[in-house]
Amino acid sequence: MSIQDWIKNEVDSNDVVLFMKGTPNFPQCGFSGQVVQILDYLGVDYKGINVLEDDEIRQGIKEFSNWPTIPQLYIKGEFVGGCDIIREMFQNRELQSAFTDKGIAVQQSA
Repeated sequence: MSIQDWIKNEVDSNDVVLFMKGTPNFPQCGFSGQVVQILDYLGVDYKGINVLEDDEIRQGIKEFSNWPTIPQLYIKGEFVGGCDIIREMFQNRELQSAFTDKGIAVQQSA
């Protein structure tokens, strides 16, 4: 299985996936940490994938999404964006709608 196939499988088989530096319990960059805080605040169940564990994943996700930076958030197989986009969507309440529109429960309406 190629790295692109592996990434596609992860994105398709999990409702919410965050490709990040570090883990949800121990983010290893400020941008990943901000997205984790937002997702945790909203109470969204998600899978965090640490790109620092494997250079092939780290490079592969950038090619997969055609997006140069980490973190990257996917909802129901769709690339949503990186830290700045997620933060802006959260502040405008668009992120909460993006989750609920796709049938993903959000605990906080913020």
